[in-house]
Amino acid sequence: MTGFPAYEQGMRAAVRDVLGPERARFFFDRFLEHFFTADDARFIAGLGCNVVRIPVNYRHLEDDRRPFEIVESGFHHLDRAIELLAAVGVRTIIDLHALPGWQNQDWHSDNPTHVAQFWQHPHFQDRVVHLWREIAGRYRDEPWVAAYNPVNEPADPTGEVIGPYSRRLVEAIREVDPEHIVILEGNRYSNDFDVYAEPLPNVVYSHHDYAPPGYVPDGRYPGVAHLTHVWESPDGIGYEHGILLPDQSRDQYFDASVLERTYLKRSEYMLRTGTPVYVGEFNAVFTGEPERDRMRLDLLADQFEIYTRHRANWAFWPYKDIGVAAPLTVDPESPWMRRIRPVLEKKARLGVDLWGGRHDQIQQVMRPLQELFAREFPDYLPFPFGSEFLIGRLVPQILFAEALLPEFGELFRGMDEAAIDELMRSFRFDRCRPRQPLVELLRRACAEQASV
Repeated sequence: MTGFPAYEQGMRAAVRDVLGPERARFFFDRFLEHFFTADDARFIAGLGCNVVRIPVNYRHLEDDRRPFEIVESGFHHLDRAIELLAAVGVRTIIDLHALPGWQNQDWHSDNPTHVAQFWQHPHFQDRVVHLWREIAGRYRDEPWVAAYNPVNEPADPTGEVIGPYSRRLVEAIREVDPEHIVILEGNRYSNDFDVYAEPLPNVVYSHHDYAPPGYVPDGRYPGVAHLTHVWESPDGIGYEHGILLPDQSRDQYFDASVLERTYLKRSEYMLRTGTPVYVGEFNAVFTGEPERDRMRLDLLADQFEIYTRHRANWAFWPYKDIGVAAPLTVDPESPWMRRIRPVLEKKARLGVDLWGGRHDQIQQVMRPLQELFAREFPDYLPFPFGSEFLIGRLVPQILFAEALLPEFGELFRGMDEAAIDELMRSFRFDRCRPRQPLVELLRRACAEQASV
C-alpha cells in the first residue's frame, strides 16, 4: 500500500536507524495525519459508503517491552478517524489487523517469519483479551463505532485454538460492552468456518473473497488463472476459492458463475446459521495494462452484482495506496513516489510483493526450488496454502524483502522535519488521484446496495 518492503516493524526500525527515534516518530505521525483527513471522510461518504473498516496494529496501543500497559497516545489517530467519519455520517469498524505473536503467517500481521506464534503462546492471547477489554471500554458508548473486528485473517494451524479463543474474546468484550457487534473471521485467512460451532449472539461472521483472476500475474477474466493458494480439506485438495480435486489442474477457469459458487461456498456457515453475510475484504490488482485492468474491473463488477443480489454486506480493501488496488492512488510524480522509486524498482525485479508482484526475473531461483519440492515432496501441503505459496513467502517475501529494509531506510537519511512533512503530504486527498473507473464502480455498487 505504501511501498515499503518486508514487514511494518522492520520498516519502522530501518527508518529509525537512519532518522533517530524522535524524527522517526515525527515521520510516522505525519504519515498518519496526512493519510486520512476530513477530505477523505467526505469523499468516502460521497461514494455512498456507510462504514469504514479501520485496521490497527496492536503496537500503537501496547509496547512489547511493557505488556498489558495501554499506550494512551496510541488512540489519537483512531479517535481522529472515528470523529472525522462520524461528522459525515459514516460509522467505523475497529479491525485489529496485527496481533502480538502474529495471528497469521504473512507480513500484513507484521510477521517477520512464516510462523503464527499467537496460537502457541497463552501470553499473546492474554494480551489481546486485555487489549480488547480496554478498546471496548473506551468505545462502548460511541454510537459511530459499528463493530469490533478483534482478529483479522486468523490462521491457526491446528484449528483447535481459534474456536474456544474466539468465544473467550467475545465474552471478555461483553463484560464491558454488551451492545456493539463483534465480527469474527474464519480460520485460514477468513476462509474456514468449520472451527465454529453455533453462532454467538450479536456476532457477525466475515469471510474475505479475493478472486484469483484479480491478483495472480497472468490471470484472465473470464478465463484461466493459476491457483497459488491451496490446502488440505476433507473433500480433497482445496484451494482458496472452492474445492480443487486431486486430479484437477491448478490452472482453473473463472467466470461469473464460478465467482458466485465461490461466494456461496464461503458463505455456507452464515447462510446455514441465518447470520448476516459480511465480505470483509476483496479487491483486484491494477497493472496499467488496459486490457488486463478492464478485465479486473469486469471481475469486480460481477462480484458487486453477486453481493447485491444476495444482500451481502461488504468492505473494499484498501481505500488508498500507491497504485495497486485502491480507488485513490498517490500521484506517481509525488515527492513520496519519486523518493522510494529505487526500492519499488528493485522490489519489482525481485518479486518481493505478493500482491501485484511477478517472479519473471527470479525464475532461475524459484523454478528449481519448485521443481525440487514437486520431485522430493510431492505430497507436502504446508499450512496454510501449500508449498508453492510457502516458497514464495520464504524467498522473495522474507529473504529478499528483509535485505531491502536498510536500503529503504537510507532513502530518508538527512531529511529534516519540514522535508518529512512535505514528503508525507503526498498522501493527502487533494494530492492523490482517483482511479475513476473504480470510483464509479464503487459509487454504483453503493447505490444499488442501498436500493435493495
